[in-house]
Amino acid sequence: MMTFATSDGTTKYAARFAGRAAAGHFREQQGLWLSSLGIGTYLGEPDARTDKAYADAIVEAVESGANVIDSAINYRFQRSERSIGAALAELARRGYGREELVICTKGGFLTPDGDMPADASEYFHKEYVETGLLREGDVAAGCHSMAPKFMADQLERSRRNLSVETIDVYYLHNPETQLSEVPRGMFAQRLREAFEFLESAVAAAKIHFYGLATWNGFRQPESAQDFLSLAAMESIARDVAGGSHHFRFVQLPCNLGMTEALTRSNQPLDGARAPMVGAASKLGITLVASAAMLQGQLSRNLPPFVTNALGMKSDAERALQFVRSTPGITTALVGMSRVEHVRANLALVGVQPASEEQFSKLFQRGEKA
Repeated sequence: MMTFATSDGTTKYAARFAGRAAAGHFREQQGLWLSSLGIGTYLGEPDARTDKAYADAIVEAVESGANVIDSAINYRFQRSERSIGAALAELARRGYGREELVICTKGGFLTPDGDMPADASEYFHKEYVETGLLREGDVAAGCHSMAPKFMADQLERSRRNLSVETIDVYYLHNPETQLSEVPRGMFAQRLREAFEFLESAVAAAKIHFYGLATWNGFRQPESAQDFLSLAAMESIARDVAGGSHHFRFVQLPCNLGMTEALTRSNQPLDGARAPMVGAASKLGITLVASAAMLQGQLSRNLPPFVTNALGMKSDAERALQFVRSTPGITTALVGMSRVEHVRANLALVGVQPASEEQFSKLFQRGEKA
């Protein structure tokens, strides 16, 4: 039995929705078929009620046509990953194979386990410093590390939390956090060491691909302190592992209020500047959009020109339709901790992405989403 997403497995998953999923809902990237909508697990209280709600929502999402499941070890103090593990067990009972699902998580931020300890500093010192997982200088901004020993520990915790042998996409979480206090030369060296570790994790079948999950880094002007160049990141991966490197995914915000991935030509590439979607395409890197509805802020009160361009029944559907239709974005992630939200949002599985003509209307007459 395969322990990670495969071409055959994701093809089988897509075939389950023949006649129900609209053309364009499933997209082939990196040899896998990914749904245009995926479920995120960021928000919510660290309690048993939310644990079960997420597990139920994940099962509903998979049964509704979304095979991309996203988390991070620090989401809800590791509980979101465990909710995914519980959902995977239930999905297996319902006949879904592990190879059909694309499981993604992230590491980099220090996090407690299950709930907030009475003394967080004491907890982290005992858990990471006294054990030798973190040395002086390994932590940036008081909360973030890419040190290989720390990342190795975090990866093992995530595999246990998720109850999987292999994580399909393992992201370094907001690496630009380091640039608030680490010089770029040191940052590049730390990233190289992290990529070396991640390539070794691929070789050990603990992960399948790796990437960067960012918030500001790829959206900023080049002059910004925390700007990230995708070509520079890919060059480091190429130096580490050659053209067969496994740095193949980037997650970044893209939504009606944050269009920089499409509209800001900030990425140096071949002597010119390109928007993120163009740079990623040329470099063979798959883009996944986070914050598709900006934590619900884009689910209401959208301007009339968005309705005129995209149609749809509600602002929430329009917001999701925009992201899943953005050229160069493979999957739009939306946080869903309730089954009813899953059912409402994944009604779009049966709707084709917006046409080029519809999408272009959003940017006509100087109007920008």
